[in-house]
Amino acid sequence: MAPAPPLVALQEATLGFGEQPLFEGLSIGLARAERACLVGRNGIGKSSLLKALAGELDLDAGQRFLQPGTRVAYLPQDPVFESGQSIADYVAAGGKIERHRVDAALKQLHLDGRRLLGGLSGGEGRRAALARALAAQPDVLLLDEPTNHLDLPTIAWLEQELARFRGAILLISHDRAFLSAVSQVTLWLDRGRLLRLDKSFAHFEAWAEELQAREAEQQHKLERRIVREQRWLQRGVTARRRRNQGRLARLQALRKERAEWLKAARGPALATAAAAASGDRVIEAEGLTKAFTGTTGQETVVVRDFSTRIRRSDRIGIIGPNGAGKTTLVRLLTGDLEPDSGHVTLGSNVKPLYFDQRRESLDPEATLWKTLVPDGGDSLMVGERQRHVVSYLNDFLFADSQARQPVKSLSGGEKNRLLLARLFAQPSNLLILDEPTNDLDMDTLDLLAEVLDAYEGTLLLVSHDRDFLDRQVTGLFAFEGGGRVEDHVGGYSDYLARKPQAPAKNRRPDTPKRSKPTREKPRSAKLSYKDARELEALPSEIEHLTGEIATLETRLSEPGFYQRDRQAFDETTSKLAAARQALAEAEDRWLALEEMRERLAAGTDENGDGQTRGLA
Repeated sequence: MAPAPPLVALQEATLGFGEQPLFEGLSIGLARAERACLVGRNGIGKSSLLKALAGELDLDAGQRFLQPGTRVAYLPQDPVFESGQSIADYVAAGGKIERHRVDAALKQLHLDGRRLLGGLSGGEGRRAALARALAAQPDVLLLDEPTNHLDLPTIAWLEQELARFRGAILLISHDRAFLSAVSQVTLWLDRGRLLRLDKSFAHFEAWAEELQAREAEQQHKLERRIVREQRWLQRGVTARRRRNQGRLARLQALRKERAEWLKAARGPALATAAAAASGDRVIEAEGLTKAFTGTTGQETVVVRDFSTRIRRSDRIGIIGPNGAGKTTLVRLLTGDLEPDSGHVTLGSNVKPLYFDQRRESLDPEATLWKTLVPDGGDSLMVGERQRHVVSYLNDFLFADSQARQPVKSLSGGEKNRLLLARLFAQPSNLLILDEPTNDLDMDTLDLLAEVLDAYEGTLLLVSHDRDFLDRQVTGLFAFEGGGRVEDHVGGYSDYLARKPQAPAKNRRPDTPKRSKPTREKPRSAKLSYKDARELEALPSEIEHLTGEIATLETRLSEPGFYQRDRQAFDETTSKLAAARQALAEAEDRWLALEEMRERLAAGTDENGDGQTRGLA
């Protein structure tokens, strides 16, 4: 059966400025019912490609094709709102969308159409932009970071809405769980190439590793060709003679290809500047209560009678619907906001750093250079090490030419990387990160996770990214409504396991239904015999696998091994990949069993009802 014709397509499209276009001769098409995600590094051209498909950006060359009568809805990464316009008028798109559709979309997303856009929070603004896109009843949905600033119930609701959508979808997102749930096709924009995988994002990493391994092999062959060409040059062949110009041109092309490959292989080199360790008790809170009085005079309790103790190296995630009070709780815990009742005690030698999700601390007119060294000069201190501004920016994947560009020229992800660069240059032992993952590409997210893994201080993380929470936190403060904040052990998946009442299909996004807590049967206070034996044996297995990996890596690094025995080289490479996979699984299993043992030994409440951490 012939493939369905595309509803919207780009043919031989070129877009970019100067000598380095974002992409050149690129073709893409979206057929009805196709659900594709677009991934790639920040600044690679993902948002520009989406804008071109939406007709919001003119191509430098090539064509955009749109089936007659096809309606396209585009959700930009940073929607522009007119402060004096109402939400209803914005969703109606200047009267192009019928009023009953506008009202239905506003009801679905729990928005008051009479409110003005100027006073909206980040989450409310994102929901208004989503309402506008969905109300248009499009045939094609183009969504750029649709989950940014959305709370977890709204993300779950959006997943269900997109599952019911019968048109074509192309979306950009940093949220791995969201991409895996929604996509059926994965498109990878990499150095101007668009690669396609006819599977969901859940299969992307294995596919990307396979492609990169294949490319590494090709790179090895390229290196040998460059060596041969350089030897030819060194034999004194005169480059001025016309018949040699072609060969010189090929050498330059090979060098350029190698430089591009090396550029792609290099990732951001993130690291934090550490301060002296804080005391064991970082934050101790007793009976915190905070309420605010709204414009109608009605008092809303945001936090009610909350107590906790945060110790050095604790890693706490804070979750809840938009507007629940997550930022308020952070400000209470760090002493930036006085509680109505209760008290907070900060430990000794606590040096906090705060990551602002709204990027309000960035001056859009200042250059990247000025942002990092506001007092002038060409270097800054990163911990105890002096770094040149441009070199430090290179670590965060900024080009040399960007150092003198204004902040306003950056994409959303690049602005977040700049904030992280400035943040990590300052010494701290308490990191407060408020939605740090918004707009970041997958590579930077992975490296940020690695940096936080190595961070020896205490972490407070406000996030709606389920995968990132699972990878980073060992405990959660969860807003459960009415000012009630519960303290849970484990990551977001552990929290969900204790909360079987997940948001239902047609539930409003920020009014999640909560069933009455059920009393579970008491669990054994120790590991089962089988789990205990496995926990005892795993360290030896991990040590054995580590030694095996070191041996295989040493063999692969032998000079001439590839040329001498290609089959043995391939077999050794396969064994190394298998050993690394086995090591990762063994380490994960050991960590899971060790955490289970510690929880059982401490008598952890599986229902998560306790509100103290280490108070006993």
